[in-house]
Amino acid sequence: MNPPQLPPRAAARPATSERPPLLWTSLVALGIVYGDIGTSPLYAFRESLLGSGARLLPTDTNVLGILSLMFWTLIIVISIKYVLVVMRADNRGEGGIVALVSLLNPRQAKPRTLSYALVGMGLFGGALLYGDGTITPAITVLSAIEGLNLAAPSFEPYVVPITVGILVVLFAVQHRGTAAIGAVFGPIMLVWFLVLAVLGVGGILRAPEVLAALNPLHGYWFFATNGPMAFAVLGAVFLVTTGGEALYADMGHFGRTPIRLTWFAVALPALVLNYFGQGALVLSDSAEISNPFYELAPAWALYPLVLLTTAATVIASQALISGVFSLTSQIVQLQLLPRLRIIHTYGEEKGQVYVPSVNWLLMIATIGLVLGFGSSSALAGAYGVAISTLMVITTLLTFFVARHWGWNVWWTGLLAAAFLAVDLAFFGANLLKITEGGWYPLAVAGLVSVLMWIWRRGRHQVVQELRKRHEPFDALLGELKDSPPVRVDGTAVFMTSGDLAVPPILLHHLRHNQVLHEQVVLLRVETEEIPRVSAAERLHIEDLDAGLHRVVVRYGFMQTPDIPVALRLCEGLGLVVDLDTTSFYVGRVTLSPREGVGLPLWQDRVFDFMARNAARATAYYHLPPERVVEIGIQVEI
Repeated sequence: MNPPQLPPRAAARPATSERPPLLWTSLVALGIVYGDIGTSPLYAFRESLLGSGARLLPTDTNVLGILSLMFWTLIIVISIKYVLVVMRADNRGEGGIVALVSLLNPRQAKPRTLSYALVGMGLFGGALLYGDGTITPAITVLSAIEGLNLAAPSFEPYVVPITVGILVVLFAVQHRGTAAIGAVFGPIMLVWFLVLAVLGVGGILRAPEVLAALNPLHGYWFFATNGPMAFAVLGAVFLVTTGGEALYADMGHFGRTPIRLTWFAVALPALVLNYFGQGALVLSDSAEISNPFYELAPAWALYPLVLLTTAATVIASQALISGVFSLTSQIVQLQLLPRLRIIHTYGEEKGQVYVPSVNWLLMIATIGLVLGFGSSSALAGAYGVAISTLMVITTLLTFFVARHWGWNVWWTGLLAAAFLAVDLAFFGANLLKITEGGWYPLAVAGLVSVLMWIWRRGRHQVVQELRKRHEPFDALLGELKDSPPVRVDGTAVFMTSGDLAVPPILLHHLRHNQVLHEQVVLLRVETEEIPRVSAAERLHIEDLDAGLHRVVVRYGFMQTPDIPVALRLCEGLGLVVDLDTTSFYVGRVTLSPREGVGLPLWQDRVFDFMARNAARATAYYHLPPERVVEIGIQVEI
């Protein structure tokens, strides 16, 4: 039996002197990638003992069993599955659920096929991150501020207001981007992990026998002792993995090596030491069970620890929020949601984007969760359901992508079966938390998935209706020769939908105005199922007759179109476009929902609402507003 083979790779980039040193890249990765999983010690061990519904007694069997389950979960799910296996399934260096879905060629997937089901499953997995993007800031910041209760119980009435205030500030500064403060994320998280390790070692010294939990038999004895209740506890044990998906999703920003280095050298040892320190504390004094993380610290260090914890939780929240922005940008580029206003806060190659509408919706939802649940323990019931579902989906998609790449079927199948057995165990345990709040991320994911489905169907319907109005190019060229219209100076750029026929907006303009520019560019924007398209491969130009040119501009799903920049690049290929004398013609489709024509009426109305609230083509494609001409087209759907 041969070991699994690596998939084919794109040509490696040549090394340059500008490439950041490995240690610096690893430090930055520590701040961006590990914020969420790094703050799990705030609540994971506590909820495993107190939050499972049974309030387990802090006996040696229970404490050692839970710690053993936590340790081996970090080893199997994060270290082996994600760091060593899943990170090999990349789309030209990019990771994450959308990159994984794009490897399945979603546009070629036909209904009622396995590929179509896998793509739908993957998109649902992406939608789950919207729910997680609101739960993470709520539970992490709440957990940090709750530490004030230990220093002064009189602070308790102010925990929620302080948390809401921090969240409002966090979302209010999103438009500034993270580039200015990103450089400090790494050092802060390095300090955080060092503090986790020091606190953990201090706890372990109180009861060194806690190290026996490294033996996986303690996990078995825990199940043998507690029976079905042990299965329910798995839902809380799973909290140690929250944020693990970020290791894969952020791979494109940092590469495999820095993420793997920081995991095995910093994050994993610090997390294990802290969890074991909390367990040792409870073994030595069961009265410390209410908040074992903060109880590890001496009294004099409590306020500084709360301050550091708050900073760490804000960083964790920032990473999730930025991830949701990036995910939204990718989904919009794949034309699964309407155009949204997307702002690059630093530079396209950095992948830092800000989506105002999504930001404010996240803020409202996050604050609503804090006010509705009131404590991190209550929120823990909603946490984990989304990620456990996403991990099952990731395992399945990785298997099919690996088979497509020709990985050894036996090794791939055995690995997938082993990972899936663990994933399904955690998934089943988290389903028990549905009534405790676990319904929330599933409801959010369901809503986003339905919107994506309606938008895709509605857009297909609109394209089909518009195609009925197209005319062959031969007919237009013949008409221009037989009855030439008045030609005026300058260039007209007509945005087209993609096929070889004459776009309706050009016909509409020609029929009504009886005039045409000397140079006409029929411009089509294509989004490829790869993360990025280089500038050298971006343009394809075809010279037609009668002063017409067809230009295809290609972007990756992680890039945002910029049409003026693309037109300036055309000069290098022989097509000169003077932007100062160029007019841009775009179609403004007015939808007329009508029952029995296309989609069900309720879907028509939802699609119409989404279309009317989509970002204007002027802003999305960075067109100069003063040079844009909109031509109205009415379509029945």
